Amino acid sequence: MRPLLLLAFLSFMTSAQAAQSIDPAVFKALERARSAQDKGDYSVARQALTQAEAKAGSLEEALLWRSRAYLAWAEGNNRQALELLEKAVDSGKLDDAMLPNERLNLAKLNLAERRYAKVVSLLGAQQKPSEEVLQMLVQAYQGLGQHAKALPLAERYVQANSNASDTWLQFLVGANAELKRYDAAERWQRRLLTRAPNDAKRWRQLAGLQQLAGDEDKALATLRAAHTKGLSFSESELDNLVLLAGAAGQPWQGARLLQGMLEAKLLPISATRQERLGLLWWQARDRQAASRIYRELAAQSGSAKFWLNVAQLELEQSRWQAGLDALRQAERAGAERRKVRAWREWAEGELNFERERQVASVR
Repeated sequence: MRPLLLLAFLSFMTSAQAAQSIDPAVFKALERARSAQDKGDYSVARQALTQAEAKAGSLEEALLWRSRAYLAWAEGNNRQALELLEKAVDSGKLDDAMLPNERLNLAKLNLAERRYAKVVSLLGAQQKPSEEVLQMLVQAYQGLGQHAKALPLAERYVQANSNASDTWLQFLVGANAELKRYDAAERWQRRLLTRAPNDAKRWRQLAGLQQLAGDEDKALATLRAAHTKGLSFSESELDNLVLLAGAAGQPWQGARLLQGMLEAKLLPISATRQERLGLLWWQARDRQAASRIYRELAAQSGSAKFWLNVAQLELEQSRWQAGLDALRQAERAGAERRKVRAWREWAEGELNFERERQVASVR
């Protein structure tokens, strides 16, 4: 950004402070600096401002700080610009008509330097903030990790501006999801979807939000609806939805979603996906479903690993004989004997104890 000092001077000359006497030498220096900066001759502008002298605590001093700040900003030195403009604003010498714009520019510099709390202190008290100010405040609250404070500002703007850009709606989706307000996030995502109903990515994001909310049936219905419209998703995109469930600590929802996508043929069946489905059911503590899947995989592949999984799942359900049968299959498939022996000893011990108890009850 290249601030225009000419506009700054005009606003100054039309202010109440124009009645004050300004040192002619300082005024000429400011004018020379403005003219040189407009031409891109920053060295000449800097020289003019450096040579100018002003009394401490005077209006001229504040104006010089201000001009040096805008010159530093034009040169890309945000840190120096911030320090100088802050001194000018805090001096108490600038006219009230000038201050709102100076505070806005100071907030922009603070935002660029990630001084988010300062941005809020400069702009947070405005009664009717502009779109630009709202955007800056939303960014600042995000930077502070205060999404709950950013959300009302963004909602206020979107509700007042039906044509608000997609960026605003995307922020509302993301921030609500971050706060686990999935119903609100879904509502804003649907607003985005109405703007681009043939955008497969927006359908997938909607399904992702529904899945995060724990409604895997709704997520699957969304994917089916998109598929019916002729929209397609890559296998990796659909696989990632399942992985998202696992990462969110929702294995049951992930298993339901994956199983539904396989049954609806949204995803082709593969050994990798079957194994993932079995693991999700296992993590969800539906050992019966997990055992059924691993048994199918073991029978198809002859894998010792899968037979051991079946054995463990059967033993976790106190199905001792079924577990022992699976251990024999694992041993035939080449499973490590030490591991098989440990599981077998446990299963046989439990099975013998169960038989002895049954005999004792009959007596």
